[in-house]
Amino acid sequence: MVRCNFGSARYAPRMSRQITAHLLPTLFQPDDLRGGIAVVIDVLRATTTLAHGFQNGMAAMYPCETIDDAIAYREEHGPEILLGGERGGEPIEGFDLSNSPHEWNHETVSGRTVAFTTSNGTRALLRSAEADCVVTGAFANLSAVVRFLEASDLPVHLVCAGTNGHIATEDVLFAGAVVERLTAGGNFALNDAAQIAQNHWRSASQGEDALFSALSTGIGGQNVLRLKLDADMWVAATIDPVDLVPEFSPQSRLLRPAE
Repeated sequence: MVRCNFGSARYAPRMSRQITAHLLPTLFQPDDLRGGIAVVIDVLRATTTLAHGFQNGMAAMYPCETIDDAIAYREEHGPEILLGGERGGEPIEGFDLSNSPHEWNHETVSGRTVAFTTSNGTRALLRSAEADCVVTGAFANLSAVVRFLEASDLPVHLVCAGTNGHIATEDVLFAGAVVERLTAGGNFALNDAAQIAQNHWRSASQGEDALFSALSTGIGGQNVLRLKLDADMWVAATIDPVDLVPEFSPQSRLLRPAE
């Protein structure tokens, strides 16, 4: 797997390292991410589900923009490929998995590759593929993501997937949590969106119950509650049960745990 080239940092230690938050994938051009690390964020629910899937032994995830792309990948690579995803938060007919972290358990995903397509998260991931390194983050693996970023001097791009073209409070909250932790240990320059995200995080009350409440106020949270998936939101509001970082390889087009 191709990792971030942490040995080729482009900034001297005395210089500020840039953190840029993108509150929607449409607010940047793919080329803008070249030379940096992109953290793709879809707290409700794709990047939360992926964190738990890898924690439960999933081998790899192939991101797909469309349902047909996922089906074509399984047809090419064989029936051992699982199909996962959602549209409008709902399971896709004929797929093995929805976008619920509860379904991506050890018995189902261990050792398997999942062709995965979601309304927002997988599209944000594919749009971020021009970055030198692409990883996924959620509150489930917050500390692991921060440690991964701290191991490099490359610029950081926090890519919020949003919900159907609208800014999602849960993604901005996570971006803010990353900014807060990173800036506590170094010299960083923030774009306006990163400052907004950090202030949003600082204004949120701390604790699992408070985070659940904060997630439930946004459009993404309202959609999850409408679908009666409160249990999924509790998983998304739990910080650090997962100690790994999924990383995308442009060569294989697969997401796997970073080494």
